[in-house]
Amino acid sequence: MKFGPFDLVFLENGQYDKNWKYIHMQPEEVVQAAVDLKAKRLFPVHWSKFALALHAWDEPIIRVVRESKKRNLPLLHPMIGEWVYLNDSLQSYNWWEKVK
Repeated sequence: MKFGPFDLVFLENGQYDKNWKYIHMQPEEVVQAAVDLKAKRLFPVHWSKFALALHAWDEPIIRVVRESKKRNLPLLHPMIGEWVYLNDSLQSYNWWEKVK
């Protein structure tokens, strides 16, 4: 691999559809991409801000959290506008469950 491994990768995780497979990855593919990049942590972006696809606004993060747990890949998923402390492994919590 020319670049990497990476301490943190930012990958898109939202606004997907099976018909758009060449434009946006499914959440499980996002986790696989992070694994392929040999990322130590994943910061999923491009979800929860706009509803352009037919999935629920929180489906992308629910699916990427589930897959990352299977793959033992740590995530950062702050609430929109929240400060991120890159060395704080306890910062990520499932904030989207509290806003329903």
